[in-house]
Amino acid sequence: MNNRITSAMQRHFHNWLRRVPIGNDGIARIWARQIYILPTSSGLMFGAVVMLMLLGSLNYQNNLGLLFTFFLVAIGLLAMHHAWFNLLKLAVQVRGGAPVFVGELATIAITVRAEQPRAHYDIRLQHGQHRAAPVHIPRGDQRQITLGIPATRRGLLHVTELMVETRHPLHLFRAWSYLVCDATTLIYPQPAPHAPAPDQDGGAAQRPQRTTRLGADDYLGSRPYRPGDSPRHIDWKAFARERGLVVKQFGGETGQTVWLDWSQLTASDPEIRLSVLTRQVLDASASGVQFGLRLPGVIEQPAAGAAQMQRCLTHLALFHV
Repeated sequence: MNNRITSAMQRHFHNWLRRVPIGNDGIARIWARQIYILPTSSGLMFGAVVMLMLLGSLNYQNNLGLLFTFFLVAIGLLAMHHAWFNLLKLAVQVRGGAPVFVGELATIAITVRAEQPRAHYDIRLQHGQHRAAPVHIPRGDQRQITLGIPATRRGLLHVTELMVETRHPLHLFRAWSYLVCDATTLIYPQPAPHAPAPDQDGGAAQRPQRTTRLGADDYLGSRPYRPGDSPRHIDWKAFARERGLVVKQFGGETGQTVWLDWSQLTASDPEIRLSVLTRQVLDASASGVQFGLRLPGVIEQPAAGAAQMQRCLTHLALFHV
């Protein structure tokens, strides 16, 4: 019960906070009323020491102690001002990265720019529990930062909020702002270690008749290694990636191309089917043959090349999402 109340209070407080909106040019600029600041643990300890020095100096009427205490107070106030000033008018632009597969590291590309004629120090960017290394932006310059986020599920990875913070100059205070952003990265399904041969017979009534000649140049897919298979047909690149021994199958056919068909797979788990189809797409694309993709409600006509591979992988990533 207490945990639910605490979580609700945290969500309410989080929604109450001011956020830096995105401008018409796609850049978020931090202004004065959008910066929050609190003392760090070092700052709290510094404040406690100063308070003890103040009490001791007043108790013993030590003027030199009072002078030194007020000097430390001035240092603390200057540190607080500079921490706040270090984020003021900082410009940040967030963009999605290149597509990746589940299990890999998705990247968010962030451009941080110092638009004012002054430098910004110890700038840190964070999304959830994922942080980027601190950077220093010289005056009038910009820095490109890559924030890595583990890709745990297929589909679109949305980054709608980013936190930028600093602890410059003395790590006594932490100043931060929340930035609104709209960055997406496409996450492909994780490829299966190996996949059966693509469909060669499904839907033949709707397609021209063709013949198949084993040993010709058209790629038919891969299968697990069986004793007696020729070493020339072993996929050594797959073996180097620790996918085990798999054998490439080739054949020649007239009037027909390779189809990768959802309905021809027997796995009951949809994610396993998508994983197998992803492997088939990668293998077919690597072989250079024309291939098409059939999913429930989606048909990608046969073609070859990197563009076809990306189209098919996109269909698989967004399937029923």
